[in-house]
Amino acid sequence: MARVLVTGGTGFVGAHCLIQLLAAGHETRATVRNLAREGEVRAMLRQGGAGEVGERLRLFAADLTGDAGWAEAVAGCDYVLHVASPFPDTVPRDADELIGPARDGALRVLTAARDAGVKRVVLTSSFAAIGYGLGAPGRAFTEADWTNLDDPGVQPYQRSKTIAERAAWDFIAREGGALELVTVNPVGVFGPVLAADYSTSILLIKRLMDGSLPGVPDLWFGAVDVRDVADLHLRAMTDPAARGERFLAAAGDFVSARQIAQMLRAGAGPAARKVPDRTLPSWLLRLIALVDPQVRGVLPELGKVKNASNEKARRMLGWAPRSVTESVLATAASLEALGLLG
Repeated sequence: MARVLVTGGTGFVGAHCLIQLLAAGHETRATVRNLAREGEVRAMLRQGGAGEVGERLRLFAADLTGDAGWAEAVAGCDYVLHVASPFPDTVPRDADELIGPARDGALRVLTAARDAGVKRVVLTSSFAAIGYGLGAPGRAFTEADWTNLDDPGVQPYQRSKTIAERAAWDFIAREGGALELVTVNPVGVFGPVLAADYSTSILLIKRLMDGSLPGVPDLWFGAVDVRDVADLHLRAMTDPAARGERFLAAAGDFVSARQIAQMLRAGAGPAARKVPDRTLPSWLLRLIALVDPQVRGVLPELGKVKNASNEKARRMLGWAPRSVTESVLATAASLEALGLLG
């Protein structure tokens, strides 16, 4: 049993990390921006099957944009899972709205962890730091790839994740001392939603199911279940082989939005009655984007087919993710159960 801090306890991935840490018998801590959200965190854990965790979970107030609270939160911890990072559902006007909190927040957490004698930090990065601005390489992306920040088409979110992860590795090399770092780089994260505050990647399934999209956009993306992302974090936390490594978290080959829609229509029952069965022309999607900021954010990826390999996580850590279909249907079922489809 270890004492583990999870940053971003109200987040989609963070809450699932807490559930698995508690199930494994670890003493858990979590940060939230405001302690008034403690009840929300505990409700998410109950929704995820953790039950009443009582004093096995302690919450601390800490924000990525300030120093207050971090030293107290990491004191006495063996490991830190740094999951918290801004992920908006629209493209911000100023990229620094994302880059500053992501980079500076990661450095705050790493500094506090080093000073407290934490053994290892697992940083939740993203495929956004791997597979953008590189064109079509004709192969699956791997952990050896880095997003090209010189490409003007790289969006603020991808920039923020790339800059934050680069800064983290630079910190470890320059002044990390005995602190170890591992990064987990998920593709689009799906799976059981625990509350109305869920991952931005869930929006595609929600919008397909609630009928707010008149057709299926020409998008291709990776998918992975949030439970498997949490599992990979726990494996990366303790496995000696993981030290100093990056791990792509993808269930398998990338899929199209049309394939996701087909999975929903075939397996989600009556809740999928509004899922469209026709492809949305890209020119029409660009018109919709003029009034829909969520749609505007996906325009740069229209028609781009990519892929990513999960071979390293499977080989080194014995990771075995669920299928994309299982994850998509679990997403749909949870949205319906929580009354979030509208």
